[in-house]
Amino acid sequence: MTVAHTPPGQVPAGTTDASIIARSRAEPEQFGQIFDRYYAAIHRYAAARLGPSVADDVAAETFLAAFDRRDRYDTDRPEARPWLYGIATNLISRHRRGELRHYRALARTAAPDVRGDHADRVAERVTAQTLGPDLARGLAALSKGDRDALLLVVCAQLSYAQAASALGVKVGTVGSRVNRARRKLRKVLAPTSEEAANHG
Repeated sequence: MTVAHTPPGQVPAGTTDASIIARSRAEPEQFGQIFDRYYAAIHRYAAARLGPSVADDVAAETFLAAFDRRDRYDTDRPEARPWLYGIATNLISRHRRGELRHYRALARTAAPDVRGDHADRVAERVTAQTLGPDLARGLAALSKGDRDALLLVVCAQLSYAQAASALGVKVGTVGSRVNRARRKLRKVLAPTSEEAANHG
């Protein structure tokens, strides 16, 4: 795929992803605008889950796959973000062992614990630089489905509806998975009663 990068300011205000993708079917270079809009975010998501060494490949593969599938994109959906995160999540699942190794390696590091942080703040911690041992251990212990749903919501900042679209499941399923993941992480991240007393 040859991606033509669009200079800043050249994309008309209000141009939807769907309209760009529709045009790219006849003018493939137009897809470069989708790349420009979302590459950095997809790369951050892949790096958070797999580490920086694999993120380049996963991000590139995501956009190659999206380009190849652009004829099948549902243009009734104006924003391509959930679609792209869905592709990235599927690609990440192929690296599941690598993802678990990444979390387990971080869990063995001497990085500061995030004990006491509420699970709702996971998004602030899910990067290769700030993921503490406890959170890494907790994420490694989650099922694939729960981890995918949680990280799409808190790391990629998708709504439940967008995450459902990305994963191809019902919104209620995403809600159940995220709630279950948060409950499990709260147990991992909650301070012990002795630590709470020392900090009280």
